[in-house]
Amino acid sequence: MDGFKRNSFILISLVLADQALKWLIESLRPELDLKLVTIHSIHNSGASFGMLQGQNTALIFISIIVLGIVMMNVKSISQKQTLPVTMITAGILGNLIDRASRGFVVDFFDLGWFPAFNLADSCISIGVAWLVIILLLEKDYEPRAKAGTITPQKKRKKR
Repeated sequence: MDGFKRNSFILISLVLADQALKWLIESLRPELDLKLVTIHSIHNSGASFGMLQGQNTALIFISIIVLGIVMMNVKSISQKQTLPVTMITAGILGNLIDRASRGFVVDFFDLGWFPAFNLADSCISIGVAWLVIILLLEKDYEPRAKAGTITPQKKRKKR
């Protein structure tokens, strides 16, 4: 399976898993206390960590703009960056589907001491953290070369 097909499969799988979990939580309305985490339905009309409550329309537009930026820059993403960017994209899509169809995001993991979250939020958070680490480790390297050119070399320090 080539990289595009693999990343498309991962993206679709993550979005479907996120939506399936949210559907189950909304349908069954469980109240599971598993000591470390409580699983129950929480309707979030804002963004992560309780920010921008009630700003559903603005968050839809922000999500669409971010997805557009990702799509416009997809060819400049290095191979190491593709999986974290795929995770971020899947998370944005999962929550965008909720906002557009329900008017809120369904969160269901509740740690008690941390704002409630869902699989899409986890994809975004893990993807962003992973991407930041990659970018910090690659800071001494040139941007990804275009197909058919020599691969990037480490920058030489000027004397």
